[in-house]
Amino acid sequence: MVIISKTILAEFGAQYPDSAEALNKWYDVSKHADWNSFSDIKKSFNSVDYIGNDRYVFNIKGNKYRLAAMIFFNIRTVFIRFVGTHAEYDKIDCSEI
Repeated sequence: MVIISKTILAEFGAQYPDSAEALNKWYDVSKHADWNSFSDIKKSFNSVDYIGNDRYVFNIKGNKYRLAAMIFFNIRTVFIRFVGTHAEYDKIDCSEI
């Protein structure tokens, strides 16, 4: 998959160093994936949730952090829309970001 953009992961990892390894693992798995459906993502990340409007939420580092992404299977592209703490995630509407 093509992931847009890794910069947000690096910036978040610099701010929360304990997240960097988990975010890098998420990036590596996602980049090398060939997802065609939600069930394909579930095979890579069992805890992923589909929240509607092409948005998916991933638990990072045992649910301490959240990553929300728009995924378009037809163009094999993942747009990272949000990375944050669980508390920050609770304050946003991921289906709209």
